[in-house]
Amino acid sequence: MNNQSHYKPFDNALLESRLYPLTATGISTFQVNVGKLCNQACKHCHVEAGPNRNEVMRKETMEACLTAIEKTDIPTIDITGGAPEMNPNFRWLVQEFRNRNRHVMVRSNLTILTEPDYKNLAEFFAENKIEVVASLPYYLEQTLDRQRGEGVFKKSIEAMKQLNSIGYGKEGSDLILNLVYNPAGAFLPPSQKPLEADYRREMFKRYGIAFNNLYTITNMPIGRFLKYLNISQNYNSYMEKLASTYNPNAASQVMCRYTLSVAWDGSLYDCDFNQMLGMTVNHGAPSNIKEFNLAKLCNRRIVTGTHCYGCTAGAGSSCGGALWYKTL
Repeated sequence: MNNQSHYKPFDNALLESRLYPLTATGISTFQVNVGKLCNQACKHCHVEAGPNRNEVMRKETMEACLTAIEKTDIPTIDITGGAPEMNPNFRWLVQEFRNRNRHVMVRSNLTILTEPDYKNLAEFFAENKIEVVASLPYYLEQTLDRQRGEGVFKKSIEAMKQLNSIGYGKEGSDLILNLVYNPAGAFLPPSQKPLEADYRREMFKRYGIAFNNLYTITNMPIGRFLKYLNISQNYNSYMEKLASTYNPNAASQVMCRYTLSVAWDGSLYDCDFNQMLGMTVNHGAPSNIKEFNLAKLCNRRIVTGTHCYGCTAGAGSSCGGALWYKTL
């Protein structure tokens, strides 16, 4: 498949916007990918997670993460996967981070909460004050199932009702439920705030469900989504769309500047996307959690590539949604 196009290298875009070389501004989020095992195999998944993946973080690596965190005041732990809940040491890890007084976020596909072996997960989340960040690409059944698999929508609604019933997403509660929107094709997400209003209205009207925030995330041209772009012959047009809407304001706020990502095997990355491409931390900073050095990692130069246009196009994209609302 020919992936040649006419956009400039990403570092050139950074250079023109006086952001080259892109560097970290510190670490406020410590992201831990505990494995690629998942009960789903979504079409847009950049991790290419699924039921047959055997990359699972071992307890030894988790202990190295805990040792590293103890040397810092990094406030937020972001646990992801795959379905992170399927790691056999998931609950132990969550509790260990909470014992160290860190705020813990878990990125959930929701359907795992409905599986027989995981049905008390919602209560576990609540007991540990976990912020749940849940994938819900759309609020209509047909659209969502086309992207994530048949029956996923109904299970997702069941899981959210379960979370709502114990206080998640409810006004006045400290139990946070955030939803994540991904486009279903080769286009940028719509404006985050208006879409959040649509979700809030429709989710409550149709299903009686409440949540805290909606995050819009651009589909990255890696993993299964890259395969889709190539098969559908949309790669070049999609990349040109991303590059042509490069936003320096979004680029200055990309999540890699304040996030450190740990892979299932302990390798260190600037972000979860670099992790899936095997682009480890470089430029003199340690690339494994066992060699953790806060000073070097807080000031490291970010490893960049063509895919970085995905985080800097339009309003920008991060694990926490859009980056620059003034462009909307």
